Amino acid sequence: MLNILTVGPHPDDVELGMGGSILKFTEAGHQVTIVDLTDGEPTPRGNPEIRKKESVKASRILGIEERITLDFPNRYLRDEIDARQELAEIIRKIQPDILFAPYWIDAHPDHIATSKICDAARFYGKFIKTEMKGRPFYVKKVYYYISSHLRQNIKPSFIMDISKFIEMKIEVIRCYESQFGPSPEDHQMFEWILNSNRYWGSLIGTEFAEPFISKEEIGIKDIEALL
Repeated sequence: MLNILTVGPHPDDVELGMGGSILKFTEAGHQVTIVDLTDGEPTPRGNPEIRKKESVKASRILGIEERITLDFPNRYLRDEIDARQELAEIIRKIQPDILFAPYWIDAHPDHIATSKICDAARFYGKFIKTEMKGRPFYVKKVYYYISSHLRQNIKPSFIMDISKFIEMKIEVIRCYESQFGPSPEDHQMFEWILNSNRYWGSLIGTEFAEPFISKEEIGIKDIEALL
């Protein structure tokens, strides 16, 4: 069983970028923890209480046992020492095998900051002479999911088949009614998600898939991994 940590700037970003993969991980018995660096508020139709209920509902469908929401400011999130240290302490406590972070190129400053905070927190996690809580720990693998405000032609490092979970992914995202409304068929975001995930699936011969990027080389242990 793998211990997986996924980090997003706001509730719903992780679900948009890799909700299908999380469903696949939890069904396989892997432990997944989500950390939202902000509560995502203010927004036009939301508030902290509503967003909390939505993220709890989404986490239940995802099979997530622990979801942590930090209190950094939405819209003004910055890659600063306190954010790095707070996430590093979570890393030191959870000691994940894999860390998933947002892709570092985006129009939204919060998404860019979150990606940088994740990179820094990974490094901070191994500090020995520090006042940070927990035992030193360095995450071996960091991969980046796509939840971007830019329409980019990205070359992924690998693509995850989520065909079995696409309907559940949409159900998870529907939990965020304050952001997308109660009827997903009326919101262009859902059409874009389906089209995007269908495109990535077409590249690997499946119906739906999600892309991931790595800054480091990815090794395999046997030839079966290439099938």
